Parts: sequence; structure tokens; C-alpha cells
Amino acid sequence: MKVAVIHYWFVTRRGGEKVVESILSLFPGADVYTLFYDKEGYGDHLKNHKVYTSVLDKPFLRKRYQKIFPLYPIGIKSLKLKDDYDLIISSESGPAKGISNKNNIPHLCYIHSPMRYCWGFSEEYLQSVKPMLRPVLAFFFNRLKQWDKTTIKGVDLYVANSENVAKRVMHFYNRDAKIVYPPIADNLFEKPLMINKERDVYLSFGAITPYKKIDLLVDAFNLNGKKLIVIGRGSEMDKYKSKAKSNIEFMGELPWDEIEAVFARSKALLFPGEEDFGMIPLEVMSYGIPVIAYKKGGALETVVENLDNIEESSGMFFDRQEVNSLQESINCFEKVESNFDPVWIRNHAKNFSENIFLKKISLEIELFMKHKI
Repeated sequence: MKVAVIHYWFVTRRGGEKVVESILSLFPGADVYTLFYDKEGYGDHLKNHKVYTSVLDKPFLRKRYQKIFPLYPIGIKSLKLKDDYDLIISSESGPAKGISNKNNIPHLCYIHSPMRYCWGFSEEYLQSVKPMLRPVLAFFFNRLKQWDKTTIKGVDLYVANSENVAKRVMHFYNRDAKIVYPPIADNLFEKPLMINKERDVYLSFGAITPYKKIDLLVDAFNLNGKKLIVIGRGSEMDKYKSKAKSNIEFMGELPWDEIEAVFARSKALLFPGEEDFGMIPLEVMSYGIPVIAYKKGGALETVVENLDNIEESSGMFFDRQEVNSLQESINCFEKVESNFDPVWIRNHAKNFSENIFLKKISLEIELFMKHKI
């Protein structure tokens, strides 16, 4: 089949981009369409594919890709399909599904989330900016939301990355969605388990943006004095770093071998945000490391908490995004942390392996195309 894969951007290589790379492994001749492509920063992961970018893909705009969201509709409208494709696969948590499809090519959307700016999480983004800017930001969020509504019917089949997102697709888009969990790279399960008993730090790993709630970790660890290492970058990094005490270390983005060195010291991954799914907890679990997560969203589908039998748990939850609630969970964790079984945790993470993802998404694509034909 001739396949076009549409993804919102290739600027950083995070969970959504890894999903696209897995899908592309099924279609090595597929063409790729995107708003922004930072060839140098992203690496050669798309080198075997033709990549077509939008009119917005200029260095000045690309550096500010998250801040220029009012221009996303202009960018997606500028992308014109270059061939007579048999199938469109959009990878969506931004405007990707809105690509023009005048020939009514079958369109499957693998959806990570309806756009968070617009659907259900607008207030979190608004609270992260100065009060005087909030009315302007709210106006543009609403405009983007109205545009997003016009793109919902352009998709023939939604495949959600979790039950959580499938429920959001029904709630906001009034559309059913199949569920295929995103892939955790198979080679992670070949790495040595982290059984080092000299663990002295807690870990935060991922983008430092408002909804990730890294500020909650900073507030908690400023009070408890325990060691916290924060890996990742994002719009809020400088703000959180400026108020963090010396027991909290921001390390920015690191190569994987250095990340693994931090894993070897980590008691647990802290996951304080409400995620649509969340691949990082599973990647960390693949090393046998437990997770302390906020009890909402995608974490409910990946973290197993069994307080009666910690040996069959992959982590623990806290109920409220508050310092006291998080600290209670950390205290509880420290009483039983030696009972967590790294082998059990890794085996649990294997349920989300790339091999399983490829089988399930292949089946959904096959059934979809048979139905369309």
C-alpha cells in the first residue's frame, strides 16, 4: 500500500515520535507529513522516508513551535498530499488529523489525546502564564478548539492509545475508538535489571511543561530534603530550577547511557501529572524500577498497586496533586521499597512491548482496510 503518515512535529523525540517510528516500520515506503522537522536535532530516524513539512517550518518558528499554536491550522492546510495514497495514518495530539483529504482516502487516526490546550486541560495552561495574558490565550485556545471540531469527521477510524483517551474521544468528539497501547522498545528488556541496593535518589523524567506538575515535586522535595534528579527540558524548567533547593538537581536532556546511570541510583520514578497514557513509566519499569504516580489518567492502566502483595506491584499511587498526599505515598513506599520485585516489574512492562503493539495495530489496519474496500 501507498501510505501517508501525518504527525504534528518532529522536533524532540518523545513518546509520540517513537510510536510513529514503529508504525513506519510496517510501511518502509511511507511518506511523512509534519508541521515542523528539526533534521539536525531529531537525528536520522526518518532518513529512509520522504518528509514534507508545512509553511511554518522555518528556523524562527520551529524554535517556538509550542507557542505558535494559533498558526497550526495554517500549517496543516499548507500540507498537500503528493501522491494517490491508499491509506492515511495520522498521529494525533495536535492538528495532524486536519490534513486535507479531497480524494476521501481512508483515514485512520492513532490518537494520543484530543488537543489538551482545547479539551479538558485549558485551565492548567492558562494558570501557567501571567494573569494579564490569560484572556488572550483563552481566546486563541477557543479558536483552535472551533477549528479542531471541523476536523473530527475527516477521520474514518480512531485508535486510542489507552482506555483513558478512548473515553476522552467519546466525550469530546462523540466518536468510538479502538484501543492499542503504544510501544515500549523491545531492546529495553534486554538491558540489565537495576538491582543495585545503593539507591539514593528519586527520579523525574520527561518534558518539563505545566501539566507534568514538576512544580509539585519541587515543592515536596524542598520540604523533605530528599535527593531528586530531574531529567528533561521544557518551558517551565528555568522557573522550577530557580526555586529548587540544593537537594534537587536539574540535568536537562541526557544521552541514554547517562540516563541509565541515573536509573541505577533511582529508588523510584515520580510521575505527578495526569497523563493521557504515559510511556516513560513503562520504559523505567522495563529496568525493574517502581513508579509513584498520581492516581488518575493513563497511569491507572500502567501502574499496578497491590498493597497486600508488594512483590506483585509495579508502583504506588497518591490521590491528590498536593505535597501532603505525595509525601504520604513516599513515606509508605520507603517502608516497603525492598519488597518490590524488579523481575515482576519488568515482566509487567513487557505487556506493552513494541512486538505486541505492531501485531495489534497491524490487525486494526487490516480490518479497517477490509471494511473500507
